[in-house]
Amino acid sequence: MRTLCKATAVSTAPPEAFFARWEDMDTWPEWDEAVAWTRVDGPFAAGTTGELKPRGGPKVRFVIETLVPGSEFTDVSSMPGAKLRIRHLLAVGDDGRTRVDIEVSIEGPLAALWGLLLGRGIASSTPEGLARLVAVVEADVAADR
Repeated sequence: MRTLCKATAVSTAPPEAFFARWEDMDTWPEWDEAVAWTRVDGPFAAGTTGELKPRGGPKVRFVIETLVPGSEFTDVSSMPGAKLRIRHLLAVGDDGRTRVDIEVSIEGPLAALWGLLLGRGIASSTPEGLARLVAVVEADVAADR
């Protein structure tokens, strides 16, 4: 498995606010400019499948591989000869703030080729999307107060 990028952010918003945004996949294009649309074939749960259309790229099928409500989920997209895995983690630090980690990796016989084709875009769009997610979630929390 080859890591394409890791991104981390810290926020005053609680983990459940981030998880709620992740769970509402229809809203992903609001904060992730790399995503044109998403469609989910069922509930936000391990084993659920769907499709995601990256801006400027072909739609891809994905499956929610793991899900721990409020703290973690991993989705896996299948491409010819490779699987792209995106792990989303939430944890509360000693200071009471939420740490948000996203890790993107790729594996399979054509992983090196897909890494060359997608790696640079993923490495730039992932931290940008995470920064926008933090801003949106913090605005959501402030509006609910």
